[in-house]
Amino acid sequence: MSSSLPTSLPAHVAIIMDGNRRWAKRRFMPAGLGHAAGAKRVRDVVRACAESGVKYLSLFAFSTENWKRPEDEVSALMNLFMTYLQKEVDAMNANGVRLKVVGDRSRFSAPLQRLIEAAESDTAANDTITLTVCANYGGRWDMLQAVRAWQAQNPDSNLQQLDEQALACHLSTAYAPEVDLLIRTGGEYRVSNFMLWQAAYAEIFYTDLLWPDFDADTLRQALSWFATRDRRFGSSAPL
Repeated sequence: MSSSLPTSLPAHVAIIMDGNRRWAKRRFMPAGLGHAAGAKRVRDVVRACAESGVKYLSLFAFSTENWKRPEDEVSALMNLFMTYLQKEVDAMNANGVRLKVVGDRSRFSAPLQRLIEAAESDTAANDTITLTVCANYGGRWDMLQAVRAWQAQNPDSNLQQLDEQALACHLSTAYAPEVDLLIRTGGEYRVSNFMLWQAAYAEIFYTDLLWPDFDADTLRQALSWFATRDRRFGSSAPL
């Protein structure tokens, strides 16, 4: 690890990638080109995280609320997702990236679902960094599906027997530690139903940069800022 990197690193970084449409609008481009520019940025950020020693990176790609957007924009996003899965698997394997896609896949087309399954399978043995793409994902959905999964596994139990540890085992990201650092681009100051359980104690780094302009240098700034935080997880301040 480079000596210029902070000594205290988050194990799990999550990013709300906001600002693709505004980036395109400022350039008099259709929204789809903004999303394409944002997708190109993903590879750089994944590489920068891996080089910095971050083991888990989660990206908010498409929320459960994004279906409300114009049909042509949603269609462009789905096509972009398919193209990304087709083109990036070789690069992921070359760089030790394991891909996980979490969210309700039932609304995706059958070809997209097959591509997701193939990409996850093809990268399953990689261990440099785990990239989680959250698609048709919402934090509330995640908690609801976890409760239902627990109930299905414990049909003779009642909810009074459900505790935090048991629920966490059924969250869509149960394979990853809780989020240490949550980054939101685009100058907005909200979590937008993203990893509500997993980011309960995350440090939150906001930047005005639109996602297509977010680069490795900005990521390193966020990591350095994280290293200065006094994380007490609800305990009292040190005397």
